[in-house]
Amino acid sequence: MIKLGRILLLVVFCASLPAELFGLAKEYRYDLVVYGSTPAGIMAAVAASRAGLKVAVVDPGRHVGGMVAGGLSYTDLGNVNAIGGLAREFFQRVGQHYGETVEYAFEPHVATQVFDDMLRQAKVAVFPSSRLLQTDGVRKSGTRITAIVTENGAVFEATEYIDASYEGDLMVDSGVSNTWGRESAAEYGESKAGVIPSQRPDHQFDMWVSPYLADGSLLPGVSSSPKGEYGQGDKKIPAFNYRLCFTADKADQVPYPRPAGYNPKQYELLARYLQGLADVLGHSPRITDVMMMESLKGNKFDINNHGGFSTDDIGTNWDYPTANYQRRLQIADETRRYDEGFFYFLAHDPRVPRALQDEVNRYGLAKDEFTDTENWPWQLYVREDRRMLGEYVMTQHDILEDTKKPDSIGLGSYPMDSHNVQRIPTPNGGVENEGDMYVLTKRYEIPPYEIPYRSIVPKASEAANLLVPVCLSGSHVSYGTMRTEPVYMILGHAAGVAAAIAAREHVAVQVVPVAELQKTLTAEHAILHWANSASR
Repeated sequence: MIKLGRILLLVVFCASLPAELFGLAKEYRYDLVVYGSTPAGIMAAVAASRAGLKVAVVDPGRHVGGMVAGGLSYTDLGNVNAIGGLAREFFQRVGQHYGETVEYAFEPHVATQVFDDMLRQAKVAVFPSSRLLQTDGVRKSGTRITAIVTENGAVFEATEYIDASYEGDLMVDSGVSNTWGRESAAEYGESKAGVIPSQRPDHQFDMWVSPYLADGSLLPGVSSSPKGEYGQGDKKIPAFNYRLCFTADKADQVPYPRPAGYNPKQYELLARYLQGLADVLGHSPRITDVMMMESLKGNKFDINNHGGFSTDDIGTNWDYPTANYQRRLQIADETRRYDEGFFYFLAHDPRVPRALQDEVNRYGLAKDEFTDTENWPWQLYVREDRRMLGEYVMTQHDILEDTKKPDSIGLGSYPMDSHNVQRIPTPNGGVENEGDMYVLTKRYEIPPYEIPYRSIVPKASEAANLLVPVCLSGSHVSYGTMRTEPVYMILGHAAGVAAAIAAREHVAVQVVPVAELQKTLTAEHAILHWANSASR
């Protein structure tokens, strides 16, 4: 009788749970469906839910939080006073975890917890591992999306949709105009567009290093593709990498993994670069000569690209924007193996100067981070993918000159920053990196500029109920500053509020009353105009 009673109790308990937990329900209806649990997607979902919508986040991956929870823990800020609304609430919640008012340099698992809390408290339904069907994944009636279909057969109907993914798949499959790569300087009259002269010596080979083997062939990692003329556009994109979390705490360390198929010859150019650095410096290179290490809470460090040869896997991702899912996974795996090999080479290869090798081996992967993915970040750092060609295309002029917008939904202030696109031989037999753009007027910032609502809105003839806050409408040059996670969160917040207004008033996103949108955002502590911002 006791066993039977437990069985009956279990049946009653299970009957009270949502059917989707058991994989039984396949058709869902929501007011808003957000595709992608990036920080922008989470802010959009929370904002819309707080406004009264029934909201679901449909995520192609298994983890929420995108890059902010996936390794980018040292925040790209610009001017902190330009960050308001839900974005600032996120950083304040992170701060509360550490007993601070606000915190911008945190541990990845803390970001995950804060995002989870925000979604749970807003009662947002989250569907992980629900990737958009690669063909026929979007159903439309005229200019309205009526449903999206995922690979597991689930159908999500909604009144409004937001594509908050880094790749913009929902946007593309909805028939929205888009582009990728670098425009020419002539297309929008941008001085920083297309192929450009070197902008940052600290991301360059600032000494002569040969990229050739004895037989005259190029070393691994060096492209034979033509560089192009200055100002010329192309379909090449900035390099990807992984933002690792290191610690010097031996009790919390995991050794650098040796990648499958590791071949030290793949890092011959790195060995030559290290020798060149030693000759220029007059001493052994330091760890900060070959990677950026930013201090985080918990005695940890956010690791990023720095130097002529570092964690950016330059030139291997050019086909990522148009690649199918399988190819994207290959690129992610190739980038992981490249980064694993980079650190393993520094830690073990005899050609690495002893002082540098000893310094590298003081650190290791943080054992208490990314515990279900071998302590390696689960999010590939997709710095730039497709970009929408929407109602308004942001360009260099909007960032540096025409900075005021009547339909502003938030501010940006980070430098126009884009990583190298290609590594190529030079006419004198050396090697160079090309594509790194870095424009700022103060240390790590430019004067705050306003981002218009029109830049996250598709053309009216293409999609009436879709908003795109991540792959937003902008040139490659302007995207270099708008691509930061705080800006994504700011635009996600605005997209969520706009979706709520569009659903409530039964209008297309293109005709959402801007004054009403701005009034709501301001009431929710968003900062829309720099002149109106207060010191924080």
